[in-house]
Amino acid sequence: MIAAPPDPAVLAGLATTRPGPAGASFLRTGLHARRLLLLKTLLVRVRRHREAVAPAVLRGFEAGWLLFERAERARPDVVRAALDYPTTGTWLATALTEPPGAGLDGHLAHLELLAVAAALRAGLPLDLVVEASGGVIPLPGLGRVEVGGAGPVRIDARARSVRIVGGDGTGSRAVLRRHARGSGRTLTGSGPGWHGLCALPGGVTRLEDLDPYRLPPGMGMPARAAADRADTDLAGWAGSWTAARGLLRATDRARAFEVGRSVDAVVPLVPLGTRSIGATLGAAPGAILMTPAAGAPDMVETLVHELHHSKLATLHELVPLHRTHPPDRAPPTYRVGWRRDLRPVASVLQGAYAHLALADLWHRAGRVGRASGVPRQWRIHSARQFDHIHDQVVEALAILLESDELTNEGREFVRQMRKHLASLSSGRRALA
Repeated sequence: MIAAPPDPAVLAGLATTRPGPAGASFLRTGLHARRLLLLKTLLVRVRRHREAVAPAVLRGFEAGWLLFERAERARPDVVRAALDYPTTGTWLATALTEPPGAGLDGHLAHLELLAVAAALRAGLPLDLVVEASGGVIPLPGLGRVEVGGAGPVRIDARARSVRIVGGDGTGSRAVLRRHARGSGRTLTGSGPGWHGLCALPGGVTRLEDLDPYRLPPGMGMPARAAADRADTDLAGWAGSWTAARGLLRATDRARAFEVGRSVDAVVPLVPLGTRSIGATLGAAPGAILMTPAAGAPDMVETLVHELHHSKLATLHELVPLHRTHPPDRAPPTYRVGWRRDLRPVASVLQGAYAHLALADLWHRAGRVGRASGVPRQWRIHSARQFDHIHDQVVEALAILLESDELTNEGREFVRQMRKHLASLSSGRRALA
């Protein structure tokens, strides 16, 4: 993905899992470059095979592309945010792997809606008609409009307001209000059929329970389902988020800042049983999928763990850390302490990195004083968890360093991970 590896100091900093501006900037810049590349790849694919795309879909795709260009000239920051939003990555990955036909046409139609959402945030005037597939107009990063049936929908955007009305004047008559102040990233809405995304308290993270690309179908074993708005306890999520952010700030302010800045969306999952579950999608860095948490410590651990899966997936796209195994041979697998099944080297690295981040968190939580406001029960729990996971991470790092599947950058990355874990081990002390 990149012509040369990053500054060794940046790679070493990322290996420690500790938050830092240089590492965050490297990942953000690389993610955006990759999104631009994927979007251009989709454009080239459509132009090369335009005869296989339905004419109406092709017109909408080209209109969406032109609208994106208009929005970028007016507010490049808003367009960048739209392209880098997690569900945009899932949409691109899905569209680029879908064979020509009705399925691909449906994915291509999403580009115009993505461009409309960006244009609305950018403050552009609009007067256009879009098709409501399945009676829904999704506006990525903003919300969705339920129009009551398939057909044309008119979007009329003026200086301070946006009206979204069914083509025959019936059904939805949603109104969005544009605000003169702010970054242009959000609008407020009302009216029949309008459902806006909810921002979690204290930052820009959104509770993403509306976007059609927030979770591919059939993910996980057993398959997981994304909770829709009707299944989402908005007040419960807001309360859990507030409690978790408070606990994380008291434990590790740098990590609390990183979570607030790097987690763009929390995607609620429908619970299966009583056990809390977290997940990430490689195509959607910045989104954390999770079931409702069993208390603040549970949410804190899920956020930190899953965020580091996301960070490592992005880093590997930019700087390959391990080699791709030949498709004609089964890859070697290894046993790690946190899984019952055997794992390939890529999964060993992912697990070791996420658990190193938790070990760092637990190490700090176990050492903070009583005056920090961190509950004693959380400090005791963290000290025990650190002891439990420490040796498992040591063993996983040894497996990785003995493997011949790592690249030179990957081997140095793992050495830096081992060095950081050793620094945590040397400072261990009993909880007072």
